[in-house]
Amino acid sequence: MSIGNRDERQFYEIEAQQSKWSLSELKRQFNTGLYERLALSRDRSGVRALARTGQVIEKPQDMLKDPYVLEFLGLEEKARYSENDLESAIIDKLEMFLLELGKGFLFEARQKRLTFDTDHYFVDLVFYNRILRCYVLIDLKIGRITHSDLGQMQMYVNYYDRKVKFDDENPTAGIILCKTKNDALVELTLPKDANVYASRYQVYLPSKEELKKKLVEWSEDMPGME
Repeated sequence: MSIGNRDERQFYEIEAQQSKWSLSELKRQFNTGLYERLALSRDRSGVRALARTGQVIEKPQDMLKDPYVLEFLGLEEKARYSENDLESAIIDKLEMFLLELGKGFLFEARQKRLTFDTDHYFVDLVFYNRILRCYVLIDLKIGRITHSDLGQMQMYVNYYDRKVKFDDENPTAGIILCKTKNDALVELTLPKDANVYASRYQVYLPSKEELKKKLVEWSEDMPGME
């Protein structure tokens, strides 16, 4: 692969070997800007580690991408679709979605019902990450994320931590996949130690040029990244 950036090239070499990617999967990961998407969700030491060791999953933040790229679902960006349509498309393409989520994910349930007295709530998708040894709950939002979305996910996470996970398992993580994310809203709504995260998704391939531009702008604002 003719990748000029040494760190980026080394990252793909490590990941292709460790994850046993086929050639087509390697090309997809490169075309979706996996390196840039992972780098943009890390601090400067995390970015440098990508080139040395690839994607190492040690804490929930290590599995996050922004955005998640779901072009394989076949949904048109301008078409009108519901959250149920998005969820159904993911289930139909579950193998590809697991690859996009990353390392160590196992699928457990769709529309998992949680009951409090007479009230019922439903988690869109439930996964288990065998590397982190924790449940990962995912809710899908086709619009802008709200503080109530974050509060609801925190409730789901609390329920799993108190009622479902074993004592020797790690705390449950919650991810809200949304079309539009407000970082300030997320930061102000959630406590600092919350294990709840918001990431964008898009149903089309990103522009690698735009991702690289964002990474350059991000690195210029981060001391020590020059």
